[in-house]
Amino acid sequence: MTSRLRRRLQTRWPTRLLLVLAVLVAVAPPARSVGLVADLSSYLVAITTGFAGEDVLFFGAVDGPGDVVVVLRGPEVEQQVLRKSQVAGIWMNTARMTFQQVPSFYAVASTRPIEEIAEPPVLRSLEIGVEHLRLALPTALVSANLAEEWRAALIRNKQDQGLFAREHTKVTLRDNTLFRTSFYLPPNVPVGYYQAQVYLFRDGQAVSAQTIPLSVSKVGLEADVFLFAHQRPSLYGLVAVVIALLAGWIAHAAFRRN
Repeated sequence: MTSRLRRRLQTRWPTRLLLVLAVLVAVAPPARSVGLVADLSSYLVAITTGFAGEDVLFFGAVDGPGDVVVVLRGPEVEQQVLRKSQVAGIWMNTARMTFQQVPSFYAVASTRPIEEIAEPPVLRSLEIGVEHLRLALPTALVSANLAEEWRAALIRNKQDQGLFAREHTKVTLRDNTLFRTSFYLPPNVPVGYYQAQVYLFRDGQAVSAQTIPLSVSKVGLEADVFLFAHQRPSLYGLVAVVIALLAGWIAHAAFRRN
């Protein structure tokens, strides 16, 4: 995280947050209603050539005591997990399993540990926490015990890549009204449309929820190269080979001259 990003997060809360609170107060009916209003600092994370990760700030207001939980999910993708085994003294890929609809990025923030906020069935129904994600495998392909091993391997791989958060981020709640938190998106964050689910919990139940979209997109030269590589892969490969040969020839000529 760059020093500029740290300074940005240490600044006072956005003016927009005060407007959010004003709207909540203005539209809230009498005391029996449940209110939650949330927003984020930017709806677009632009990935350029020098992208080194970025923090996304979430903030908002609630209408009284409770716990706030924020879940940030990336677009769902197909994910393959390989198992290595030693064959004749050589480590080789001996098995593979494909998961469908795996979040490409996943992180959770909460005012308290999630196990103190709600019971496992509630967390499981909302997929709050990596241990509660629905990462099912076809029963015809693998038994229940082996399925758990494959799930654990998938989660471990995603955590090693920095795409599944190992620990939950803290949600700061002030005066049971204003809250804020931030998620760090690493340099290898996948592009696509993300969703943040913001929940207000009371007495172990989600009493209010809001979904906020977030776009992670390549821009500038990075975007042009990305589109060219995916839309015309054969031509892209040819150009890459030509550039590599040209670079090698230039380096050879320079060394010969020296």
